[in-house]
Amino acid sequence: MQNEIRQINHNTEGHPLDDIDRQLLELLQQDASRPYAALGEAVGLSAGATHERVRKLRERGVIRRTTVEVDPAAVGRDVLAFVMVDSTRWVGDSGDRFAAVPEIQEAHVIAGSASVLVKVRTATTQQLQDVLRRIYAIEGVSGTQATVVLETFFERPVTP
Repeated sequence: MQNEIRQINHNTEGHPLDDIDRQLLELLQQDASRPYAALGEAVGLSAGATHERVRKLRERGVIRRTTVEVDPAAVGRDVLAFVMVDSTRWVGDSGDRFAAVPEIQEAHVIAGSASVLVKVRTATTQQLQDVLRRIYAIEGVSGTQATVVLETFFERPVTP
């Protein structure tokens, strides 16, 4: 778990993304199961050259992982909330404690009036309340402020 909870700082100096890399990243974000031959055809490369480019993007940390996007409503996670977490001390070293709460999808140390911002998905508001209790139990946390999402207009991947 410690490997998963880390600050991400990818150094791509000396390895800037070119237009083909950006096209590949966009295509892979649309459908990561596309065969290398199909990707290559779309960007004007052979399957082998495409495979090599994707491998290098992985090695450099540009592609962190390949995953499947699941519809939260289809698996009963209809409640989405963003929670601002207040603290009495620095909680920037508490990533593993936030990660121990499975309903937390993302956790970010932030600047501003709160210390941490988390994205939470639950099935019910009662489960959200339980998550807030577990967050509040993390050492140093002094309060939470949850904003429940009523509707999501869109979510988009990072533009390469």
